Amino acid sequence: MAKAIFYHKDDSTYKDIRGRQYHFPKMYLSRVQQALGDWIVYYGPLPGSFGRYYSGLARVTAVEPDGDLPEHYYARLADYIDFDSPLDYRLNGGFERQLVAPDGSVNPGRSVQAVRVISEQEFVALVQAGLSEPDEWPQRTDQPDGNSLLHHPLAILAVEENAQADYSVDGFIRPIIAQTINRPFRDAKFRQHIRRVYDRTCAFTGLRLINGGGRPEVEAAHIVPVERGGNDSVQNGIALSGTVHWMFDRGLLSLADDFSILQSRQLNEDVSHLLVRDGRARVPSPAHLRPHPHYLAWHRDNIFRH
Repeated sequence: MAKAIFYHKDDSTYKDIRGRQYHFPKMYLSRVQQALGDWIVYYGPLPGSFGRYYSGLARVTAVEPDGDLPEHYYARLADYIDFDSPLDYRLNGGFERQLVAPDGSVNPGRSVQAVRVISEQEFVALVQAGLSEPDEWPQRTDQPDGNSLLHHPLAILAVEENAQADYSVDGFIRPIIAQTINRPFRDAKFRQHIRRVYDRTCAFTGLRLINGGGRPEVEAAHIVPVERGGNDSVQNGIALSGTVHWMFDRGLLSLADDFSILQSRQLNEDVSHLLVRDGRARVPSPAHLRPHPHYLAWHRDNIFRH
């Protein structure tokens, strides 16, 4: 097994769904197979930007041929989580030694490779940089207790320069992997990301309620629940107030692909007075932060009570 980089562009012609499936040509098959059962980091441009960024990580669970397009394949993915902020590939002198040279120049042959195998140390550096930002509005239950791995920023797991002899790769990669798959940690990160991209505002009601301690009332809802295979991508999430979150999870409310709010016929009464006046959910402007049509369709087909 090996860690890898997967190049992704949101408007590409490949049949990708971020964090769920990665579509690629046969030329990259051997590299993707090396990553089977291991972790990959997403890399590529973001809408409206000119650079290249690392934006999240996922685990490769299967590699399958595309039955419709010869010599193309799918990598099936799980456990996706967004980075706190996109990381410029040249940050701190570059994360990939074979991509960015010490003088800052970029290896053109390496940069055009859509799938790149990376070292354990490079992966650790990316995860530490990508998932170390503190939550601006932590829950009371997220306060440090001095013991739980959940409460320590990933940065403290870094190998210090004066202690290189005391750490092997396994010595610091395992705690980081444990951190990234730890459910309380992932829940806290998902909530942090959703509240940020929705500006702490409920998408269905338009309300932005802040309590006396400065914490937002809005909750982070998974569109496809984690227990049913959902991941922690912001594209599988939406910011909702408590009442509408409860109704969304129970299929009494849902969303159309154009973000129109759908009400179940099984509701005891019309709840339009609780919702935004025009009936369209308030979602982020950047398309890559909005709910993905794949997840919305799943919710309508499997949760929503028509």
